[in-house]
Amino acid sequence: MKKYIIQSIRLTLVLLVLLCVIYPITVAFIGKMSKGNGGGEKITKNGKTVGYVLLGQSFTKPQYFWGRPSAVAYNAAGSAGSNKGPSNPDYLKEVQTRIDTLLKYNPGLKKSDIPADMVTASGSGLDPNISEQGAAIQIQRVAAARKIDVKKVKELVAMNTLKPFMGVFGPSSVNVLKLNLALDEL
Repeated sequence: MKKYIIQSIRLTLVLLVLLCVIYPITVAFIGKMSKGNGGGEKITKNGKTVGYVLLGQSFTKPQYFWGRPSAVAYNAAGSAGSNKGPSNPDYLKEVQTRIDTLLKYNPGLKKSDIPADMVTASGSGLDPNISEQGAAIQIQRVAAARKIDVKKVKELVAMNTLKPFMGVFGPSSVNVLKLNLALDEL
């Protein structure tokens, strides 16, 4: 019995040092070597931080591209999904409201053309990207609201589209904040 207790104490001490000292120091060191030095990759405009590459923001004006809905109102301190399933009546009402809003502000858009990412929140509630199709369905509205040529807006979307990693892994996506900042520079 004494033998097992001593082994248990040794294992506990080894795991304590490994998981409470070595692992956190290693993760912090790797973070410091990443873009943003572990504090997130900031996007600045005129010397002022306007957002982060990996954190979504709310855009509701017609002259801007809208991002993916957020279950936490883009609050980075409370990252989470809604935990509502596709059979939940409240969730279905939320999705229908989002569809109706998109149809209202994007004349000529059909319900069948709306990609899922434009009406459903991500698991974190902070997704900064939308699908390429999500950006495409908004081009007409943004061009009309800004009174600029549709072709220019399409080119801007194409320039801000992130292709799949190594051309294979993941879908194409568009960072909404970067795209909207590029729009403001036109």
